[in-house]
Amino acid sequence: MSLSIKILALALPFMAAITLAHAQTDVVERLNVPGPIQFDGKDFALAWTSAPTEGYFKQEYVPAGQVVETFTDMFLVEVATRPLRPIDAAGGQIQSLQARKQTDPVVNYDILHNENSGEVLLDFVLSDLKADPIFVEWNAYRYVEQPDGEGVVLYGISRRGYGDDGAKALLESLKTIRSPTILALSSAELPPVSVKD
Repeated sequence: MSLSIKILALALPFMAAITLAHAQTDVVERLNVPGPIQFDGKDFALAWTSAPTEGYFKQEYVPAGQVVETFTDMFLVEVATRPLRPIDAAGGQIQSLQARKQTDPVVNYDILHNENSGEVLLDFVLSDLKADPIFVEWNAYRYVEQPDGEGVVLYGISRRGYGDDGAKALLESLKTIRSPTILALSSAELPPVSVKD
């Protein structure tokens, strides 16, 4: 049985996605988020920032000793400042995952929508079986509407496993870590954000 088939067989029917690593020398705090961010018993320090398009900001945080290019644990904060609902923001990620399914046999996802708060929680798994080393990545994204209704904040946790053994171990661990991590993310008191001028 090939590795991709083994990984596909292990992938539970609820996951899917990738955070691409970025090289950067200057890290610019753009969202007024006090750090480090504490989540799941770990401190995550700001390691990478970007403003790829007007009104869209991304920040990535990793524990001490990790870097964004080869992380195993990452916390993300992203902000879109244009009028947007959490369900629409999550829908954009789902479209990306659906397109990725054409080339990634591991892609899978599940979505939870809180009708009362409007918040959305999307968790997904994806892989890159052509990378060296290969990796599998699991993400949980919590989409929250900004208090003024002008935009959405994404708070996310990402885990990666590298190589045959690491990929298999991550997928197997999801049986025990997925639900508690989603619960922790959905109930966490996460830091408010405000875009720096």
